[in-house]
Parts: sequence; C-alpha cells; structure tokens
Amino acid sequence: MLLRLVPEFELRRDVLPWLAERGCAAALDTSENSSALYVVNVERNGKIIYTWKGNQRNTHIGLYDLQTKQNEHLYMFEKNLNIISCSINNERTLLAVSFCQYTEEERATQLLQSVSKYLTLLIEIHPINNVRVLKAVDSCVRVQFLYPVEGRNASRESRLLLVSEDKYIEQFDIHVVAEEEHKVVIQKSGQLPRAKVADDLVWAQWDMMEQRLFYIVPKESKSTLRCVQFYPEENFNSILESHLDIAVNDTQLKLVNFGYDYCQDQDVASKSLKNLQVFTSKAGGLCVCCSLVSDIPHEIIYSIYFLHKGYNKTFTVSLERAESHQLKEVAFMNLDYYVAAYLPGQFLHLLNIQHPDMLCYSLFLTGEDARIDTLQNCSIRCPWVSAALDCSAGSLYHVSISDSALLQLLHKSKRDCERLAALHCALLYFQHTEDLEMQIIRWISENLSTCHSFDPIQEFIIASLYCRLCPETENLDKLLPYTSLHDWIGAVPGVRCATDIISLPVLEFQNSKGFWEKLNSNLESVKYAEPHLHYHSKVLRREWHSLSEEREERRTTAYLRNIFENAKKVLSHLDTWDSGARLVPLFEEEDYQQQLLMGLLNLVHRIMKEVWRRYQLHSCIFCFDERGSAAEFAVFHIMSRILEAANGMCMPLPPGFHTLHLGLGVRCLPLHTLLHYIDSGILQLTETCVRKLLKDLDDTEQNEKLKFSIVMRLPEALGQKVRQYWNHPINANFIARKYVKLLLEKLGNRQCSRPVPERLSFPVEFLPLNYLTNMLAEIENQGVHPYEKQDHVNARFVEETALKHTMTFLGLKYS
Repeated sequence: MLLRLVPEFELRRDVLPWLAERGCAAALDTSENSSALYVVNVERNGKIIYTWKGNQRNTHIGLYDLQTKQNEHLYMFEKNLNIISCSINNERTLLAVSFCQYTEEERATQLLQSVSKYLTLLIEIHPINNVRVLKAVDSCVRVQFLYPVEGRNASRESRLLLVSEDKYIEQFDIHVVAEEEHKVVIQKSGQLPRAKVADDLVWAQWDMMEQRLFYIVPKESKSTLRCVQFYPEENFNSILESHLDIAVNDTQLKLVNFGYDYCQDQDVASKSLKNLQVFTSKAGGLCVCCSLVSDIPHEIIYSIYFLHKGYNKTFTVSLERAESHQLKEVAFMNLDYYVAAYLPGQFLHLLNIQHPDMLCYSLFLTGEDARIDTLQNCSIRCPWVSAALDCSAGSLYHVSISDSALLQLLHKSKRDCERLAALHCALLYFQHTEDLEMQIIRWISENLSTCHSFDPIQEFIIASLYCRLCPETENLDKLLPYTSLHDWIGAVPGVRCATDIISLPVLEFQNSKGFWEKLNSNLESVKYAEPHLHYHSKVLRREWHSLSEEREERRTTAYLRNIFENAKKVLSHLDTWDSGARLVPLFEEEDYQQQLLMGLLNLVHRIMKEVWRRYQLHSCIFCFDERGSAAEFAVFHIMSRILEAANGMCMPLPPGFHTLHLGLGVRCLPLHTLLHYIDSGILQLTETCVRKLLKDLDDTEQNEKLKFSIVMRLPEALGQKVRQYWNHPINANFIARKYVKLLLEKLGNRQCSRPVPERLSFPVEFLPLNYLTNMLAEIENQGVHPYEKQDHVNARFVEETALKHTMTFLGLKYS
C-alpha cells in the first residue's frame, strides 16, 4: 500500500474506554446503524468535538485533545437531540451548538408547526452558565469559531461564523468579561454585532488552519470561486476570485469542513455523486478538485483545476470491475505536493500539484498498490494537509507516502510512466536521506538499459539539484528544470486526460505574506515567464563551447575570473571526499573545462561511490597486466551512461572521471573496441592514465600494439608529455619523425649555412643522413626547439634513432 495512514484519533480507541468508565452504556453501541457516538467537528488547535447519547437518551458533547490525549465533558442536553454542528472558541469559554429539535414525523404527529425546527445556541461553559439563542429557524445552520494565530494571548473577544442553509454566511462578534471566581460571561445582553460575509452561495469550504473561507456563487452556466481571508485584527477581506466552468445547480447548500452531520450525510450519501474540495500547498499551489457525474456505467470522471497554473485536467477512468451498489464519487486528500484522488477498491491517483504539466509525474495505481485498508468508503474529509477524517468511522489519520512501498513500486514496475513518477516522487517529495539515496542509485545502476523513454541518471541529477537549490533562493523553482524531459507523448494506461486552458484567478491583496504571496508569484510566472525563461541545456551548451574556445576577450573579463574562483573553491572541497581511504580512485588532475563548470560534481561522485561499493571494487584497479572482471565491466558500462547523461546536459564531471573510465576501458574492452570508443570520444585520453599505461605495461607484441595505438591518438600537447615514458624504438622513431617534421615546418624558406653538428662517437658515411642532421643542427642553433621540455630530443637523437631503425630494418646488429 503506497499511502501510509497512522491513526491520530479513533472513537473506539480514545473515547469509548473513557465513556465506559463513566457508565455510558448507550454510547457503547457500535453497530453499523448506530448514531449514538460520532464526531461533530475538528478545531484548528487539534481539539476534536464529539457527541453521544446518555443512558437516559440525553445528549452529551465531549472534547478530545490530540496533544494531551485527554477527554473532557463539555455540555449535556436533557433530551434526545440530533447535533448538527458544534464549535468551541480558542479560550474554551464559549460553546456554539446547532441542532434539530425534532424530525418531520414528530412535527406532523405532535402539532409542532409553530416551533422552529433548528436551534442555534451560544453557551457559556467556563463555568456552565447562561445560554443565548442565536438562531431559531427552519433551515439548517452550521457554526464555526474563528481562531487567532498560534501563540497569541487569550482574548476577551471571540468571533463566530454562522453558515445558513439559506445560502448566506455571517460573522458574530462576541465580547466576554471575567467575573468573580474566574467566571467568564458574555458582556452584552442585547443583540450581538454581526457582519455579512457572503451570500447567494451554493458551496462553501472552511480552511481551519489558515482561517480562510472558500465559497462558490453560481453565475449562468459557470460558477465563481471566491475566498475570504480572516485576520487576527478582527477584519476580513475578499482576496480571490476565479471563474470555473462548473455548473453547480444543486438547490441544497453543500459544505466542507463545517463539522459532520452524521444523520444528514447518511441520507444524502447514496444520492450525491459529486464531491468538490479546494486544496492549497505550501509552495503556492491552488487546486479545485471535483468528482463529476457520469452517465456511462463503470466510468469515473473527475477534474482538477490547477488555478496556479492556468489549466484544468479532466480524467476519465474506465473501471475493470464495479459492483452496482458501489458509489462513483471520488474522495480527495491533500498531501501538499500531491493531491490523492481515491476510489475505494478501484484506484489511487497521486496528482502532482507543483509540476502537473506532464502526466508522467503523477502516479496512477490500481489493485493492491491502490488499496487502503482503513479507508473503505467515500465519507472522507481533509481538515488539513496530510490528514484524513473518516467521518463514518470517527477516525482521524495522518496520511503520508510510504518510502518503502514507493521503492518496491519502483523495483517491480515495468512501465516507464510509473517508474518516472515513482522516481520523481522519491527524489522530490521525500527529504534526502543517505539510505534512500543509496537505494535509488542502486535501482538506477540496475535499470539503465530498461528505461527507454527517459535517462534515470539525468533525472537523478536534475531532481537532486532542484530540491537542494530551490529552498535556498526564492522563486528559483520557476526557472530551474525539475526533469530532463521537455515533453511526454505517452499515456497512462486506463486513464484518459483532457486539458483545458482556464483564466487565471484575480487576487486583491496588499503586503500579504505567506501563501498569497507565493500564489501571486506563481501566477506572475505563468503570465510572463513560462515557458520563455525556463532553463534549457542549450543555453549552457552555448556557454560551454564559448569557454572551450578560450577566446582572448573572454579570458580577461570579471565573469571568467569569477568562474575560476568558484572552481578553486570546489576543487579545494574535493580533498575532503573520502579522506583517509578514498573509496573511488578519482584522480585530481587539471582539466580546463572542469575548472570552469563545477556545479554538479558532488552528485556524480555520490553515484560513483555507491556503484563502487555495490560492485565491491578496490580502490586501486590500475593494473593493466590483468583483464577486468565482470563487476568492472558493469561499472564501466554505468560510467559510460553517466558520461552520456552529462554530455546531454552539458554537465561537468569530477576531476579524474575520464582517467578512471579509460582505465576500466583498457582492462575490460578488446583493443578494436577500445580504439573505437577513443575515436568516437566516449573515452578520453588523460595524462595520468596514459603515463601509467606506458610505464607499467611490458613490451610484448600485444602491449606494443596497444601502446602504439594509444600514442598515435594523443593530442600534440599531451603527446609531448607522456611519450618520453615509453622507452621503445617504435616510440623513438615516432618522436624523431615528429621532431624532424616540426623543425622543417619552422625552417620555411630560410637558407642554412650548414654548420657541422656534434656527431656520434662513431663515423657515419651516409650522405643523406649527414645532410639532414646538419640542417637540423643549424635550425637548433637559430633557437628553434619544438620540444623544449625534452632536452634529449635533438639532431643527435634523430641521427641515432635513424641509424637504429635502419639497422634493425636491415637485420644488422647495432652496438
């Protein structure tokens, strides 16, 4: 099961034992149809309000504190009532209760036409004292106290929202005073001050954590979503307006998070097939989730309006199996980074809020992976982020994604879309831990050849960089890439998706911080930045080529000096990697391009470190007289894929990477394949590796062929440095020929006076050679010396090498 649910509150576990101690036998009836004990409301400070029937059928209201794990009796009505709504203020001095006084059958039989059906009371409970009637009407009313910001001192004022079934919301201001013996009573005896908050609404949702009211007003064929923000300074403002193409024609007002009316929900659960909720995220995401009605059997339709992105996605799911009595209403849960769309027994769809543009970053699961044992019905509410309230069972859960289940899914999944979504979730949703990162790298090393539509190494590097840099700099997440893919043409099996562009919300606020500031930043990004200012690797590729050309005008700029200074800092940090016994033998050598672009070296180093550990390779593997093992060949293949991924992103590699890669190539590849890798640029010849190869390998026929093939492919500057380490006639002949060629090129059309050079200790009567050595000596005397760092390479060296080569060719003995 991908979602992990940890129960924070359960009526059976946390309340029933307490009621049993008090002798409340009627409340212990836990049969399916019993309404004796149920949750009424969940307050912002973690207080859960519930109601139960006493032994005399009187009605009790109790409170459970999530922090202290204690129950408290709040109030009792000496008659059997159906509690609809209940809320307690932050100071726990006032209790607002709304209830139904009788049923329609009782009204018809007992001649109660003149008595209001619904009653809303305000009760002083510190201690229990006066009771004030707020509403006595025939329409249902919900109540909700506003809560100040956390840490604020106790206030003498409380504010109460009343939500009427007649489609309006108003706020009551309540002032209290303290009398003798700490008694708290309502100050005014007359009408309480009130203010209209909203009217003509057909749907409303309360955000208890942020003290926000979302509501929908119908407007012809569309609807308008509005939001009212309540502030600690006792004022409120309408702060958001957004037009939605949702036709809400219901005559009955629908409410979310305004308490839970057990009896009413039992009546409408089998009839209502639409569920609408608004979710926000810490990163400034704003989503409207709606379960739509479908006329086609075995088909589920739900829409997610990504208001912070400016588009809507409608998903249609065809069920493989469905019972006729099963509900078709999708439940939604807010996981901050994801919205979970859940249909019990059918599917679980984790929709990415922050990056909803490509479906491959949302995870659609069916079968056992989608099962949530503790949630088997659709009566689920989300009172705050990562919380789920099972209203029918009276249980509150903390909801999170299981990292172990996610890794299992990553290993067993065969579809690229599932793998990509699981990998993205593992890298960006979870806080990076060494163990999780190790397991991800291990999976990458095992599945490099099985991922066909994306490069897992690139995904790991880009996603890791994204989640590390974005918290450090504001709004950087809108520019940095979070994926190596630019688009996704695949589809999620079993799901059809239609995307529609919608108008962006209109915000009206001044100097607002927190969520509204982040939402506004997201909207501004959609208007002006996307996709024009998004990072693309071609930008870095241009800079890479520009720096590689070593243009004179760029070398003197402050820009280039800053790059070198940053490179020095990174290089100095590399010394701390695996200090003492270095696990991966990455040689710290000079490399011009690597000194310029060093940003991601640590990520590649961690991949190499884990791969090295997994295949149990030794630190010193540069013994070229042995062939490589199967483990070394596997590591060589992984390093080739890392190189391919880095080249695709124009990303620098750690100093020594190419040396290690070449060393493994020499040990693992046959000569013709090795040379092909070198010629195609996959393997790069480095001074460290070539020097060791020339010095350590003896001059057998096979090794001579390898050495000569390597020497012939060396760049001129590198060749001058390392050829001296191979004391072999072939190499001496090559050096002499190269030396002669360079000298003659420098000679040009200049005339020579042919001085007599220093000769060998034995006479040579070979006029062509004498002429050549005299000419070379004259050029040297003019101060021309191509191999200044190799003093032994001169005209005499050429003469001696030529004689050796000729005598060897003729089969003569040279002494």
